[in-house]
Amino acid sequence: MRTFAPYKSYNFRTKDPVIDEVRTLAQDKFGSSLKHKSLAAIHEEGGPTATTLRAWFFGKTRRPTSAAVEAAGRALGYRRQWVKMNGSKP
Repeated sequence: MRTFAPYKSYNFRTKDPVIDEVRTLAQDKFGSSLKHKSLAAIHEEGGPTATTLRAWFFGKTRRPTSAAVEAAGRALGYRRQWVKMNGSKP
């Protein structure tokens, strides 16, 4: 059975790697054990709901929307930046 790969340059088998990136940011802020209280705090700062975050980190969500990822990152005090693949800034 073939899987549908809409983008040749961006392919993953399980979850979108951005989920791991946001989870790492949350763990850096709240500790390695992300409880409901921590997820609710992200929501209170303007991020997605605790239920959405739980689905990303521990559930079946594979591909979150860009807007939700952006909101979560900003609620944690970060912003995304495009960086050239060879590591230099644009």
